[in-house]
Amino acid sequence: MTATHSPHAADGLAALEARLREDLDWLELPAPSWVPARSVDAQRVLDVAIIGAGMAGLAASAELRLLGIDNQQLFDQAPAGSEGPWVTYARMQTLRSPKQLTGPALRLPALTFRAWYEAQFGREQWNALYKIPRAQWMDYLRWYRRVLDLPVRNETRVVKLHTRSDGLLELDLLHGPSGDNSHTRREIVRARHVVLATGREGLGGPFIPDVVGDLPERFYAHSSDAIDSAALRGKRVGVVGASASAFDNAASALEAGAAQVDLFVRRDALPRINKLTGIGSPGLVHGFASLPDAWKWRFLHYSAKTQAPPPRDSVLRVARHPQAQLHLASPLNQVDHEGETVMVGTPKGRYALDYLIFATGFHSEIDTRDEFALIAPHVRRWRDRFTPAADLPNDELASSPDLDRNLAFQEHISGSCPALARIHCFNHAASLTHGKIAGDIPAISDGAQRLARAIAAMLFDADRETHFAALQAFDTAELAGDEWADADAAVRSIDTTA
Repeated sequence: MTATHSPHAADGLAALEARLREDLDWLELPAPSWVPARSVDAQRVLDVAIIGAGMAGLAASAELRLLGIDNQQLFDQAPAGSEGPWVTYARMQTLRSPKQLTGPALRLPALTFRAWYEAQFGREQWNALYKIPRAQWMDYLRWYRRVLDLPVRNETRVVKLHTRSDGLLELDLLHGPSGDNSHTRREIVRARHVVLATGREGLGGPFIPDVVGDLPERFYAHSSDAIDSAALRGKRVGVVGASASAFDNAASALEAGAAQVDLFVRRDALPRINKLTGIGSPGLVHGFASLPDAWKWRFLHYSAKTQAPPPRDSVLRVARHPQAQLHLASPLNQVDHEGETVMVGTPKGRYALDYLIFATGFHSEIDTRDEFALIAPHVRRWRDRFTPAADLPNDELASSPDLDRNLAFQEHISGSCPALARIHCFNHAASLTHGKIAGDIPAISDGAQRLARAIAAMLFDADRETHFAALQAFDTAELAGDEWADADAAVRSIDTTA
């Protein structure tokens, strides 16, 4: 169903924004700014720098501001309005999450997607809405950023993250459109805390299986790449994987006119049950971080082993095309090319293709990212200090960073890089330590609040001497001294037998 704006949509949205302002006023939010200013070389030091202005970065920034931490800045390499996957590499028609989830609203009803939607389209259309259209979710996030006036600098990429001997963190930034070196400039920004709100790719990047070998890059892409679907018209396309993105990419190719699409799945059946959904609760959100390590591993290993199924809508979107073929129990065991034809081998046969799309997820190996090269050798991973049971191996989990209670990195060797305690991992890679609170819609508000409160506590502790001095210096009297004309007489008049 296509939503139709009500004749008074602009008025409805203006009324919602007024309601949000009033809600914040009644809650006395945002709190007044309270962090002492710090400067180096006549340049103001940011209290918090956030890398990534997608949903997670915006939620973290919003909660920090509500807590009175307003000397902050978000940096995102995408143009304004294109942050995150929603209008770039995401190719589903609607979100997987149920429409009623509150997402990044931070417990403010007027900040929910539902409030934004009803203000423009009305209650009747909300009730009729099946799931949230992907592009409309991006529209909502653009509004979220605007109405909260969050400080985002777009088309800005982190070249290198440095630690300093004075405890500060330094970002070497490149400003300007990606790929246009003639209009770029470098800048050094210093911050007390850095938040890596870098989405699904987290600390690593797209995972391409080794079987691809030396296949020239013109023959394949990862599902997170910019793929020209129109160029696939009339082509034979292979898609590797059984995830939601696998079916969404297959559907996009088919809808663009691909002559044939083959989906290669290593499992002998598609997963049908999303296990983690069955135990979703505030208990999981708030209790996971306190579980013993072996139980954290056990939960996420089982979730990965059973795998979340692709949405039924995504599967049907592919299945309706007669030129689509699903190959189960068909892991790739060989990939090469003969001229301009890609040849793919599986236990069931050999297939000729024109193009191959790997919907194979992401890895979390921080040492593969150039911008993190200076800190990566010091970051402790789970594999550095935890050995799972022999029947629960998982290399992807093992590469996860071993975070502390503040979602910050910890040192592999004690004392080697103390500044890691002020670099916070607020992305998918945090899942093994803290649960699914740093990238997915259901618990993103809880994650943002956990992170922001941790940073607030650390900033207060770091400036405790300044705050104590302010405590001692505070001299605004609440009593004028003239409340009793005769203080002694007033004391004698008190009835001590009462």
